[in-house]
Amino acid sequence: MPTAHDALLITVTGPDKPGITAEIAGLMAEGDMALLDVEQVVVQGTLSLTFQVSYAENTLDVKPILKDLLWKARELGLHMDFEFTTAPEAPPPQQVWAVTLVSTQISAAMLAGAARAAASRGFNIDRIGRLSSGRMSSIELALSSEPHADAQGLKQDLLALQATHGCDVALQREGLTRRSKRLVVIDMDSVLVRQEVMEELAARFGVLDQVQAITLRSKNGELAFDDALRARVALFKGASATLVTEVIDALELTPGADQFIRVLKRLGYRLAVISGGFIEVAEPIRERLGLDYAFANQLEIADGKLTGKVLGPIVNRQRKADLLESIAQAERVALDQVIAIGDGANDLDMLHRAGLGIAFNARQVVREQANYAINQRNLDAILYLLGIADTEAQTL
Repeated sequence: MPTAHDALLITVTGPDKPGITAEIAGLMAEGDMALLDVEQVVVQGTLSLTFQVSYAENTLDVKPILKDLLWKARELGLHMDFEFTTAPEAPPPQQVWAVTLVSTQISAAMLAGAARAAASRGFNIDRIGRLSSGRMSSIELALSSEPHADAQGLKQDLLALQATHGCDVALQREGLTRRSKRLVVIDMDSVLVRQEVMEELAARFGVLDQVQAITLRSKNGELAFDDALRARVALFKGASATLVTEVIDALELTPGADQFIRVLKRLGYRLAVISGGFIEVAEPIRERLGLDYAFANQLEIADGKLTGKVLGPIVNRQRKADLLESIAQAERVALDQVIAIGDGANDLDMLHRAGLGIAFNARQVVREQANYAINQRNLDAILYLLGIADTEAQTL
């Protein structure tokens, strides 16, 4: 059993410079102190360093040690506080969570709102850290809670915060599962590339109005996805196959896509594009970015012209989810280690099948049904949901 006071909590603050931790810890070692806990944070050059230490049972007077520590702190230009405590007992079981805020600029109101939501649901903030250092702003809060804490209620509160302040907020269980994702499956149109390939083809062939009319009927539930796809492709009958090449040459990657793919490849992720568009476009995109897989619908081409038909099974909502699962099986990756990214209702089954399903700049109906949503224009904002800071990404 611990005695009334058998430990010390020592906090050092002030301007940071090399050697501070070594000097303070060295004096503790000379005093035969055992290290129980330690944490160090530097914010804009200001150090906050906290030790919890215990001292030997036969040490009747720790004042000489404290005197030496106080003099050393003064010598280093630092402020030191201490208090007598008891050595910690084994903590009760806790759940650990991560809240990620992403916006063009994280305001104090956003942080305050997230902190209030956490406190009101019984979550304690253990750590706050900044993930961003560039054009976007992201902060991560590490939370802990008792097993009975209302995580679903906290998620709803954070969604309300997102609606009020216009920031993206994600609540995830923290742990090895979050940081052991191995496969990313991503939609192509308006996600990996900025354009909608079907509309780009239609605009060049002069059938944009007809294509958009069929698309609208499909969105309104008047046409099934498969029937709508066949009807739109039929409008391209007789078009030169070079039309596809023209569209490929005109496509622009979504901002941040290069960085997003580069970082994940360096971390060993397997990457796949699964599109309800056309493999004649998805395959060159796969080659350009060095992805591992590409799946999409295949246009029938005869004598250098489009026949207005598609070959093979149509990549619809169900097919996308099935392909995700097939790739995961081939790569021997568990589904909770898969990330899926999409923007349409056609992606929802895929998003739900993955361990981390993200609606990227999606319509409201898709955002409401997806587990997570990112409304930033930069694809690499998703790295923050994986806990990857800009400074870490830049070293890869």
